[in-house]
Amino acid sequence: MHSLLLAVSVLAAASTLTTVLADDWYVPVCVTAAALLVTIAHRSGVSWEELGLGPVSVQRGLDWGLVLAGAVLAVYLLAWHMPFTHEAFKDKRAAGLSAAKQLFRVLVRVPFGTVLLEEVGFRGVLWALIIRLRGPVWATAVSSTLFGFWHAPPSRGLTKANAAAEGVFGAGTAGVIRSVAAAVVGTGIAGVLLCELRRRSGSLIAPMVVHCALNSFGYASAWAAARRQ
Repeated sequence: MHSLLLAVSVLAAASTLTTVLADDWYVPVCVTAAALLVTIAHRSGVSWEELGLGPVSVQRGLDWGLVLAGAVLAVYLLAWHMPFTHEAFKDKRAAGLSAAKQLFRVLVRVPFGTVLLEEVGFRGVLWALIIRLRGPVWATAVSSTLFGFWHAPPSRGLTKANAAAEGVFGAGTAGVIRSVAAAVVGTGIAGVLLCELRRRSGSLIAPMVVHCALNSFGYASAWAAARRQ
């Protein structure tokens, strides 16, 4: 239990630091926090296999992940070309990025920042520690709930940056509250699905690849949509 509380504290600290520090610190903070989490797990006796990062599980995870990443890309391409879903990709945060910054976001920030920390933290270390205490159902429920609340702070500006989101949730404080609640619930459900992928594949690599595909393809689609006139 001590290791579990320590891991949650590291995630809470990382969430705070990535919010208050300059954007240049995002990836270093995420990498450092992920390394601390793995250290906590190993000091608790958690093996690489239990983390889903053993030699056998890595290859199995790649097999699962690449197939599902292809499916994610196909869905994004379909949605991008459909008039009634294309508007959802238009996001002010992506519109203001240069090509170089967009490439950095897709190729560095997402895989080595967001995905690394969130997957190692929620589907790797927390999942492995909780499953030892209470089994896979509790591991999935607790880690996914925390994963949902993890996304509350970054979702506060969603309605201001995305016109489609504002149209769904409304403007002003009420719209922000509704969008944050939806983000918490939505990412919590996503956490359950990623945990199930982690369990079925026996590998942390599978949810990492899928998570990276969802985020990177999403950012790329938003950037492209902002330039499609």
